[in-house]
Amino acid sequence: MKLFESETVELKQVYTSDLKKEIVAFANTNGGTIYIGVDDSGEIVGLDNADFVMQQISNSLRDSIRPDISMFINIELMKEDSKFFIKLTVSQGTKKPYYLSDKGLKPTGVYVRSGTTSAPASEDAIRMMIKMTDGDSFEANRSLTQELTFNTLNEEFKRRGLEFTEVQMKNLGILSSDNIYTNMGLLVSDQCKHSIKFAIFQGTDKLVFKDRKELGGSLFAQLTDAYKTIDFYNGTKATFHDLLRTDERDYPEDAVREALLNAIVHRDYSFSGSTFINLYSDRLEIISLGGLVSGLSLEAAMLGASQTRNEKLAALFYRMKLIEAYGTGISKILSCYKGLPVRPEFENVEGAFKVVLPNIHAQALRAEEEKYLPILRLFEGQKEIARSDVEEALGSGMTHAINMLKEMQERGLIIKVGNGRLTRYAVKRKDSNI
Repeated sequence: MKLFESETVELKQVYTSDLKKEIVAFANTNGGTIYIGVDDSGEIVGLDNADFVMQQISNSLRDSIRPDISMFINIELMKEDSKFFIKLTVSQGTKKPYYLSDKGLKPTGVYVRSGTTSAPASEDAIRMMIKMTDGDSFEANRSLTQELTFNTLNEEFKRRGLEFTEVQMKNLGILSSDNIYTNMGLLVSDQCKHSIKFAIFQGTDKLVFKDRKELGGSLFAQLTDAYKTIDFYNGTKATFHDLLRTDERDYPEDAVREALLNAIVHRDYSFSGSTFINLYSDRLEIISLGGLVSGLSLEAAMLGASQTRNEKLAALFYRMKLIEAYGTGISKILSCYKGLPVRPEFENVEGAFKVVLPNIHAQALRAEEEKYLPILRLFEGQKEIARSDVEEALGSGMTHAINMLKEMQERGLIIKVGNGRLTRYAVKRKDSNI
C-alpha cells in the first residue's frame, strides 16, 4: 500500500503533539485522513507502541481541542506486512471554528488546510466561520476573546442582591451550552473591545477643542463613567420665585440617562468603532453606530415602536432595572423638555443614530460666548496666547485686552500662566484626568 500527501491526506512517521493542529485544520476545512507510522515518501514504517499512541491521541482530543471534536474523529489500528500503523479519519465539523484550547479563538489557535499544509486562519476567516456556524446574531456568536473576567458585572449583581453563577451566565447568554463565551459575554466583561469617546468643545462648534477621554471596560462601567463625566460638566442655574429657590441643570438628568442607555443597549456592536459623546456649550450630542433596526423608521420610533437589536443585552439591562420598558426611551427624553423653549433632536442615517440634547440655558451662554469667541479661536492653532495676540485679534488697545482676559479668567474659560513679560494664557481644563 502506497500513500501520498494531499489536501485531505497527511502522513506522520511518529506521533507528536503537533498532530492536534492537523486535526483542527481538517475539521475546519473539508475533513481528511492522517496516517501515523507512515513516512513522507508514503512507505509504511510502522509503530512499536501503536496502542499507547492511540491512547495519547484520544487524550489530546479530549483535553486540547474546543469545541468537542470527538464525534467527528474515527481512530483505527491498521496492519500491513506485520507493521502496525494508525488511520485517523477527521470529518468536517459542524461547530467551526475548532481551536487549540490553550491558544483560543485566534490565528495561533485556529488552523485550516491549505494544499498539503495546515496554516493559521486569519481573523477574518475565523469571524466568517463563526458567522456561518452561529448565524447572524452578534450576541450569540462565539467571542474571539475567551480570557474574560466579570468583576464589574459581579459587583452590579451584588448591589442588586442577585447571584452571578455559571447557570446565570448561560441563562443570560454570556456562556454557550458548551461553556464558550459569546459576544454577549464580551460586551459585559471587563475586556470589552468597544468604548465611548467623550469630547468637550469650548463653544458651539468643533473649532476650539478643550478636553477628551475614552471610557472602556464593561458596558456597565462605561455607562457609569459616561454619566459621571456628563454630570461633572452639567451646570446648575438657580432661579428664584419670591423666596423659593429652584436649581435647574443645563441638561435634564433623566434625559441624559435615557439617551445614554439607548446608545449603549441599542447600538450595533458588529461595528468596531466607538460611541461618541460630544459636549458643546449649547448642546450634548450622543452618536451610536448602527442606526435604527432595518425596517423601523424614525417616525415609528418617535411614536413608541421598538425593535430590539441586542435582545439579550436589553433583557439584562431590564433585569438590572436600568430600563423599565422597551420603546419608551425617546418619549421619556421628549417629556423631559416639555414646556421648554428648546426640544431634543433625533437623526437616523444609514449606520448611525444621533441624539441632540439642547442646553436649557444655552441662549444666555451663547450671548456671553460670542463676546469671547475671537479670543477663543486663537487657541485653534496654539496652546497658549499672549496679550498682544488678543490686541491684534480684537483690534483694540492694551486696556481692553487686559479687561477681556480678566473676565475670561473669572468665568473659568482660561487660566494665566507665568508672570510679567512671560505671562501667557491657556484654555482651562476642568478635569486634569481628561
